[in-house]
Amino acid sequence: MKCRHCAQPLSLPFLDLGSAPPSNAYLNATTLHAPEVWFPLRLLVCERCWLVQTEDHAGRDALFTQDYAYFSSFSASWLEHARNYVQRVAKQLALDAGSCVVEIAANDGYLLQYVQGANIPCYGIEPTASTAAAARNKGLEIVERFFGVALASELVANHRSADLIIANNVLAHVPDINDFVAGVAQLLKPYGVATFEFPHLLRMVNGCQFDTAYHEHYSYLSLTSVVSIFKANGLQVTDVDELSTHGGSLRVWAVRDDQQGHPHEKIEGASRVRAILEAENSAGMRGASFYRNFQAEALRIKCETLRFLLQCREDVKKIGAYGAAAKGNTLLNFSGVRADLLPWVVDKNPAKQNQFLPGSRIPIVDEAHLRRVQPDYVLILPWNLREEVTAQLAYIRDWGGKFVVAVPRLEVFS
Repeated sequence: MKCRHCAQPLSLPFLDLGSAPPSNAYLNATTLHAPEVWFPLRLLVCERCWLVQTEDHAGRDALFTQDYAYFSSFSASWLEHARNYVQRVAKQLALDAGSCVVEIAANDGYLLQYVQGANIPCYGIEPTASTAAAARNKGLEIVERFFGVALASELVANHRSADLIIANNVLAHVPDINDFVAGVAQLLKPYGVATFEFPHLLRMVNGCQFDTAYHEHYSYLSLTSVVSIFKANGLQVTDVDELSTHGGSLRVWAVRDDQQGHPHEKIEGASRVRAILEAENSAGMRGASFYRNFQAEALRIKCETLRFLLQCREDVKKIGAYGAAAKGNTLLNFSGVRADLLPWVVDKNPAKQNQFLPGSRIPIVDEAHLRRVQPDYVLILPWNLREEVTAQLAYIRDWGGKFVVAVPRLEVFS
């Protein structure tokens, strides 16, 4: 395999999770009785541009299907994050009724609803029919296509260029990252701004977040690799914010590199970019040794999780899980957990309820099930939403129930 950015042959291993089905390929009562397609799940590191990437085994059409079940609006904290961003960026960029905002991977309209509410013209690009329909139900205009240079060219020709392009948690999801970034540069107006949010590879390693690896994540991004990718495809990084979302993310601000004297370039932004690049360099992210111990951390978490679940079974303790999330599917499938050890998982999303997790085939239930069963333990699979979930399910303490997270280490708490 060659690097999907710079075409360097890849040989440095980062993580090998065996094989798994696509993390969002939920099963229904019919498909439960049919074979599942599993793909190898192995990550490698490019020693030229330091892009970490998943081996190519599944195309995007097989992963981002018409019944894609991830809807962003079911997380209250993520909605608040989106609302705060829109308030900030609208003021910072002086967006008004004469502006055009485009969100790539608009999902169910979780963010553009706030742009629309501020009377700023906008449209979204979203290839999955299920989430695109939800966004349209909010009154949003959606282009139901995968994004790249070809679509950008069509939009520019139709006078749909953007003052602001938003790309939240999509840069890691594109198989042709060069085509995607070049498309963003093309769709931007000459003095437009693009912001990209993505989980930070440094935080992934430091936080032992191996369960954020799944087939839909083609790339695992450092600022070092992003600067290289952007520079090669017509964008210049001007600023960066460190965020707490998804276990630690970066929000990168970028402009077209063919325009001089951009009004939104700031000295303090350049200093923040340098600081994070220096932090990555100091951590050793430009050397092979940084990437060699991650496999051992994944194995440690796997063993801790299995020991806990087996002990619950031995002690006749009732346990269930919360959050039918992609990262949970990675943990459960790598650990070999099935419904005999974890009998159910609760999810707020009705599109997931009454289905089954891919691979483990654990049934997905509604929250009423948790109240009826009154488990001794609730394993929070989307650990990045720990505070939100514990607040939502605080009532389990009434019967002595406790919460559990597995990442970065097995922890039981009230």
